[in-house]
Amino acid sequence: MNATPMSSPASMQRRRFLKLGLGATALLAVAGAGTALLSKPGLIEGRLSAPSRQLMRAITVAVCGDLLPPEGPAREARLARHMDQLDRQIAGFPPALRGDLGQLLTLLGTAPGRLGLMGLRSPWAEASAAEVQARLQVMGHSSLALRQQVFHALRDLNCLVFFNDPASWALVGYPGPRTN
Repeated sequence: MNATPMSSPASMQRRRFLKLGLGATALLAVAGAGTALLSKPGLIEGRLSAPSRQLMRAITVAVCGDLLPPEGPAREARLARHMDQLDRQIAGFPPALRGDLGQLLTLLGTAPGRLGLMGLRSPWAEASAAEVQARLQVMGHSSLALRQQVFHALRDLNCLVFFNDPASWALVGYPGPRTN
């Protein structure tokens, strides 16, 4: 007896995948609604909120790592400057992009969002650079497009701001653009 197309193994996998996708979508919708109601916004008037500054600081330390000055006042000053530059960069984004980034930062600012999306157990202020780097690497190689997009957004935004700042050029040995 031949199997019907609906009961073939490929059909079962497709149905299972669709059910998983619908379940994940419903879970994310509920989590997103709950997060929006209970958490602090990622951006306030287009600028990083205090929790988002901690989050982006941890990402910056993980992404830029040894390119930053050694621990101490120079590093703290560089990170404060970087956060201010992130604010200016974000302020120049189109409103829709700022909205998406704000939602991402809001979600990552919560424990469930941080754990669910990044797999990071420690709060941002307590996470080590190695821990954040490891989680970013996992996200970058994830089979889920959403996690890869989050990885690229966080890494690329920090790299854009860092390498666009002439004060960073000396830290990486770049003499600056040629002047003719």
